Amino acid sequence: MSDREKPRTDGRATLAEFKAFLAERGDIDYLDAVFVDMCGTVRGKRFPIEEAEKVFTSGVHMPKSVYFFDVTGVNEDILGMGFSDGDPDGQAFPVAGSIVPVPWASMKQAQVLMTMQDSDGAPLNLEPRVILANVVAKLAELGLHAVTACEFEFYVLDRERDRKGLPQAPINPATGQRETANEVYGITELDGFMALLKDIDEASAEQGVPASGATAEFAPGQYEINLNHEHDAVRAGDHAIMLRHLIGAITRKHNFIASFMAKPFVGQTGNGLHVHCSLLDEKGNNIFNNGTDEGSPKLRHAIGGLQATLGEAMAFFAPNLNSYRRFEPNLFVPVNGAWGYNNRSVAFRVPAGSHSAMRVEHRVSGADANPYLVLAAILAGIHYGIVNEIDPGDPAEGNACDSMDESIPFYLPSALKRLRNSTVLREYFGDQYVDVYAETKMLEFDKFQRAISPLEYDWYL
Repeated sequence: MSDREKPRTDGRATLAEFKAFLAERGDIDYLDAVFVDMCGTVRGKRFPIEEAEKVFTSGVHMPKSVYFFDVTGVNEDILGMGFSDGDPDGQAFPVAGSIVPVPWASMKQAQVLMTMQDSDGAPLNLEPRVILANVVAKLAELGLHAVTACEFEFYVLDRERDRKGLPQAPINPATGQRETANEVYGITELDGFMALLKDIDEASAEQGVPASGATAEFAPGQYEINLNHEHDAVRAGDHAIMLRHLIGAITRKHNFIASFMAKPFVGQTGNGLHVHCSLLDEKGNNIFNNGTDEGSPKLRHAIGGLQATLGEAMAFFAPNLNSYRRFEPNLFVPVNGAWGYNNRSVAFRVPAGSHSAMRVEHRVSGADANPYLVLAAILAGIHYGIVNEIDPGDPAEGNACDSMDESIPFYLPSALKRLRNSTVLREYFGDQYVDVYAETKMLEFDKFQRAISPLEYDWYL
C-alpha cells in the first residue's frame, strides 16, 4: 500500500513521509504547497526540489487572508484584516497523507495540501477545512461519524466563444460536430470524450481521489462524475476539491474548458453538487437504518434539521450571484425544503437501495460552492436536527419542485443577510467565520454591481 492510499490521520506530514514518496515515485522537479480559499479555489506556492524539504521541516508562511479572497482573488480588507492589520502571515504545515503526484504537469511535480495554524498554534478558524473539522468534532461528541460522497456536474466547453462572445458546447472529437442534443445517460456522448474522461480517471487514481464513473447529463457537453463514499468527512472535502481542480486541469490539456458555473446557459440545466450522507455510530451501525423502508426516527430528525437550517445555509450552498439562476421550478432543482423517498424533485432525497445504505441525498448545492463549507453546513443541519429531534413533516410524493418557497432566500444579498442574522449556524461555524464570509461575498456582489453589463447597453443606451 502506497503512502497516498493509507488512511489520513490529519497529522502533519513529515520529512520522512516526503522522502518515502520520492523513493516510491522517483525524483521531482517541483513541489506545490496548496491552499484552498473561501471560494474553493486552489492556490499556493511552488518550490523547486532544492527547497521542498523545508515545507516539511519549517512549514510555509502565507497571508492568513488567502482563506478569504473573493472570487477574483482579492482581499478587500475584510473586517479590518488586510490593509488595516498589515496582512499578517500565518504558518502552514502539510497534511499527512496528502502528498501526491501531479500527472498533468509538464514537468515532474508533486503537491501537498496545507493547513494553517493561528498564532497560538491552534487550527486557524478562517480556513474552510478547519470549519468542517469543527463540525465533524461536534458529531464525534455524540459518538457519530458521517459517511459522505459528493457528485459533481460540469460542462465541457469549447475554448472559443461564439460570435456573440458567449460560451458554447464543444465539438465532439468522434463526430467532428458540435454537441447540440440533450442525451442524458447517452453512451455516444461519452464515446466522443473518452480520451478526456480516461485521463481524468487516471489522474484521479494517481492522486488517490476515489472518482467512480461518468455519465452524460441533461445538456450538450454536460457530464457528472461521482466520488465514492468516504468515512472521513474532512477527507471527503479534500477529494471533492481536488477532483474539481484536476478535472479543470485535464480538460485544459485536451483543449477544452471545464465549467462548474452553476448556470452557464439560459434554458439549459445547471450544475449541481449533490452530497450523499449517512451516520454511523461507534459500532459502525447506520443510525438511519431501523430495518424498514421508511428508515429510523433519526433519519427524519436529520432531514428536519436540514430543513430548519436551509435558509441560513443558502449562502454556502449558492455562493455567487449566478448560483441563484439555477433555482427554477420543474427542473429537478430544489426550490423548497421538501423531502421524499426515491424522488429527484425534492431537496432532501432518500435514495432507493438496501436498508444498510439508508442515507440522505442533499440536492441543493451548486457545483460552484466550496465543498468543505457545503459539507460543514449539511452536517451542522443534521446534528442540529438529531439533537433537537426536529420533525420534517410528511414526505412529498410526485413533483415537489413546481413552486418556489418564498421563505428561502433565492437571491445572494438576501441569503447573505439571512446568514448574518443566523442563530444556528453561528454555533457551528463561529461568529468570526460567519461575519468574514458574509462580508467577503457582499463586497464581491457590490463589485459585480459596479460593472456595466452588455445587456444594460442593449436595453438603455
